[in-house]
Amino acid sequence: MHTHGPIAGTGRVLKWSLIATVSFVLLEIAAGVRAHSLALLSDAGHNFTDALALLLAWFAVYLQSKPADETRTYGYHRAGVLAAFVNALTLLVLAFWIFYESYHRLRAPEPVQEMVMIWVAAAGLVVNAGIMWGLRTAQRHDINIRSAFVHMMGDALGSVAIIAGALGIRHTGWNRIDPMLSIAIAGLVIWSARDIVKESLNILLEGLPRGLNLNAVCDEMRGIAGVIDVHDLHIWSLGSSTHALSCHVLIEDAPPSSSNVILKRVNQLLSARFHIRHTTIQFEHVGCEVSESGCVIPAGSGDSHGHHH
Repeated sequence: MHTHGPIAGTGRVLKWSLIATVSFVLLEIAAGVRAHSLALLSDAGHNFTDALALLLAWFAVYLQSKPADETRTYGYHRAGVLAAFVNALTLLVLAFWIFYESYHRLRAPEPVQEMVMIWVAAAGLVVNAGIMWGLRTAQRHDINIRSAFVHMMGDALGSVAIIAGALGIRHTGWNRIDPMLSIAIAGLVIWSARDIVKESLNILLEGLPRGLNLNAVCDEMRGIAGVIDVHDLHIWSLGSSTHALSCHVLIEDAPPSSSNVILKRVNQLLSARFHIRHTTIQFEHVGCEVSESGCVIPAGSGDSHGHHH
């Protein structure tokens, strides 16, 4: 389990980041309306989903620090993953709204106040860079914080694009730059959401954790002295960095003391090589009569013993 130190620290960073982002969104909406800039308004929308990302991330960090109870026996690890998923979906909806608006603006460009765009985007850049700096370590091992971090990075890039675009409008007077920027921002939004949707959906659907190979885990376990075969192997994620495994392990008919040694070896291997620390392992003995699978020894793993049904 995490200690409360890093979690409390991350929670604090997220809370202040949320306040800063919401304040900036309000400023950006006001400035976007005043300057007639769709790019500022679409960036405000992007920033608003970031505020949502931060809120969900903060809420999930708070839930993850709560211990397991009688109804949530695994604790609240999934809260962060669910948060990341919902948040990425809202981003996709927003991106399509921006595409729609930009299309109309391209057909009928409107004049914009480029100096307002430059100042607001510069302020946004400072806010986003500050938040990214605050989240830089926590984002390495948590999909939920990483999703918030990726949003901030997208925002910082969006701000840079708006500054460049506003300078372009100032020097050329070409107002179509504004909706073109908006389309680029929407593309960025979709790109940042795609990976988060994929990874969070995989965890929610109990998929194999990213970076693990089922056969590799199986082969390593079969290599342990005393293990004849492994079957009914399942590996899934509880949260973004907590993995669980359940399986049946076939061993020679042996007294409990020696099967205990095998269990210890299996758990040590899973923890050291694959970072899997939640395990449920059911032993089946070659001489057993009844088990869930009827205790059939798969071909090639111990045919000399014959099949026991």
